[in-house]
Amino acid sequence: MSQFGKVAVLMGGDSSEREVSLMSGAGVLKALLSKGVDAHAFDPSERDLSELKREGFARCFIALHGRLGEGGAVQGALELLGIPYTGSGIMASSIAMDKVMTKRIWIAEGIPTPRYTLLRRGAFERRQVIEVPDTLGLPVIVKPAREGSSFGVTKVLGYSGMSGAVEAAAQLDSSILCEECIEGDEVTCPVLGNGDSARALPVIRIVAPDGNYDYQNKYFNDTTQYVVPCGLPAGEEEAIQALVLKAYRVLDCRGWGRVDVMIDGKTRQPYLLEINTSPGMTSHSLVPKSARAAGISYEDLCVQLLATAALDVGTPA
Repeated sequence: MSQFGKVAVLMGGDSSEREVSLMSGAGVLKALLSKGVDAHAFDPSERDLSELKREGFARCFIALHGRLGEGGAVQGALELLGIPYTGSGIMASSIAMDKVMTKRIWIAEGIPTPRYTLLRRGAFERRQVIEVPDTLGLPVIVKPAREGSSFGVTKVLGYSGMSGAVEAAAQLDSSILCEECIEGDEVTCPVLGNGDSARALPVIRIVAPDGNYDYQNKYFNDTTQYVVPCGLPAGEEEAIQALVLKAYRVLDCRGWGRVDVMIDGKTRQPYLLEINTSPGMTSHSLVPKSARAAGISYEDLCVQLLATAALDVGTPA
């Protein structure tokens, strides 16, 4: 493990997902230490990133979540410092953090994703909000375009709920995504690797209480079921894995990621919702569950991810 040198596990940060990031980072740090890696916790909200260089860190495992951790800013700083890091590079990270930009690229590449309407905070009239269901139907999913962990997400069942849902999302982001609600199976599929060598891990089917896979049910309740093997009809898992790999590659993601998918209960058509380029690594997180089903332990997964740490430009300083 000495090949990795001194490793910083970036965790915490200033985003709304700080609490989850601290849990992810603690798990990764423990796993790397158990494998003999010279790993140390590093919270960018408490220490300047420039200290990474001064203290001789050779690479970083990014366990940050949210805009300020996985949206390209930290990746850019590490590029300037010349310190290789896990996960996608600057452009892929920033695009993937923005659900609308991700959709635009996926649509251009023929990848199915739910229909949507974009509202800009302060730039729409009440009439436009009320008319969204006329275009997308009901229910409608309303959420901030650049948040994770289900923060600010509302499932709107009727016209009267639109204004409140948009206001809630607008408190977190200037871009509000109103999305067609696909009713059916909710699944997720992690990816490991780069380019043509990237591979999809087993699909996980998520069965949340009342179909509500919110922040609480994601991280703090034990009532959500994670079914792996997923038990989907013959051929569906392979088709979803192929679609997810295409979606991952067209955004030029690297290292690892996880794509969330809804399967229409009537047509069985999968629709891709979003891609996460710095997935959770908590006890409830999905990538470790899928990796375990593929025969990869949590500890080995962390080491494998650390081994993929890289820079977009040049070589480590």
